[in-house]
Parts: sequence; C-alpha cells; structure tokens
Amino acid sequence: MITITDTAKEKILTTMEAKDAKGMALRLAIVGRGPVGFRYSMGFVPLSEKGSEDVVGDFGELQVFIDPESALKLEGATVDYLEDNFQHGFMIDNPNPLWDEPLAQAVQDVLDSEINPSIAMHRGFVTLLDVKDGVAYITFGGGCQGCGMADVTLKQGVEVKIREAIPEIKQVLDTTDHAGGTNPYYQSGGPGQSPMG
Repeated sequence: MITITDTAKEKILTTMEAKDAKGMALRLAIVGRGPVGFRYSMGFVPLSEKGSEDVVGDFGELQVFIDPESALKLEGATVDYLEDNFQHGFMIDNPNPLWDEPLAQAVQDVLDSEINPSIAMHRGFVTLLDVKDGVAYITFGGGCQGCGMADVTLKQGVEVKIREAIPEIKQVLDTTDHAGGTNPYYQSGGPGQSPMG
C-alpha cells in the first residue's frame, strides 16, 4: 500500500475543498513511463466510481482508489507535497523498478546510459513504451518530436545502439506523432544532423 505524508494529505484535502470536491475520492494511477520514471495521474472522482477490483487506501477523511495494475507498481510508494523557492507540487517516491521484464529493463538501461545523454543537448529524449516479440516500441519527446532528423536518429543511432547491446531486439519502432512536435531542434527539411550521428 502507499503512504501519504501529512503535508500531502493536507494539500489534497485543501484542494478538494477549493474545488468543491468534498466527499469525493482521489484516484491515483500510473499512466505510462517517461524519461525520469513512471508518469502518474491524480484526480478527484465520485465515491461511486470505485471499481470492483480497485485497491482502496483509507486515510481518514481521504479515500484513495488505485486500479489493480497501478497498485502493483505503487506498492511501498510515498506521496508527498513539496513547496520551496524553486518548486512546488506532488512528488511520488516509488521504489519499484520501471520494468519487471528483463529485456525491457535492458533496453531502458541503454536509453538511460547511452541514448538519452546523447540527445539531451538537443533538448530531446526517447521513452520506451513496451517490448514485445523482439520489437522495442519507443517514442521521441522534447526537441526530437517533429524533428526532421528523427528518422536518421532512429535508424543510425537509437536502433543501432539498442541492437548492438541487446541482440534479442530485432526491430525498434518509433510510435511518435511527429506532426504534433512544437519545438523540434531541427525543422523538417532543414539542414542539420542527428545528435546520434
């Protein structure tokens, strides 16, 4: 089960009151993975929206609903609220591994140690979405989303490095919506080179 610090609980209850959400529950879920770990979703839902398989955390005036899949990956996590001169917001300290499948974890390790540091100077990153049947599904983000050099980065950099390190990976597929990129490092059709080249 998760832990919610007193500071986080107080902030959640204050927010519920401000949003006229008293008598509701907080739904917490893992909605994906990003370049720095799990991505989370938190929102208020009516108590009637408790799923039959939801894990329920009872924190006095606060009830937390967590779907079963997220609950497994949130076991032992702590929800806190931080506020200082530099940042404010909810922070989740989650001790669980990003991937529990060794092949996916091996791909993640290559992304973390070789690929993302190389493209960070171009304000980009690569996120692993899944690994199935020897195919790694990735998405580009930041300056790489919408970049005219993304295909070169994929074929000559990302795929080469992953397949060299992990022979079980036969293909790397980019699932990015590059048309949705708002700040690519290199505009499509312009000069430049892949940061992995």
